[in-house]
Amino acid sequence: MIPGEVLPGDGPVEINAGLPVTTLLVVNTADRPVQVGSHYHFAEANPGLRFDRAAAYGQRLAVPAGTSVRFEPGVSRRVELVPLGGARIVAGLRGEVAGPLGAGPGVVDRADGGSDR
Repeated sequence: MIPGEVLPGDGPVEINAGLPVTTLLVVNTADRPVQVGSHYHFAEANPGLRFDRAAAYGQRLAVPAGTSVRFEPGVSRRVELVPLGGARIVAGLRGEVAGPLGAGPGVVDRADGGSDR
């Protein structure tokens, strides 16, 4: 083996295997494109995006790591979400959770003024 060498296994790598999938309709009501990264807590995504934030609580996009989804102004699209893994602690971002996800989706709902944004 050479240091740094990558030895891939046989066949394709299945991502998010066995994780429950939530499908949501998202509409970008902003006047600019919005891009959301693969491991961003989707419920805290840009307020210009309209979707069921309670359903998105504790979840991220079901896309390969390091990729993102771009939402063009005025366009709606369906996305698939999967649960965030690991310790399930969300820090930074828009600051609506700022800790363990155990607080429940009401945290994001309150931060959004109770709307479905």
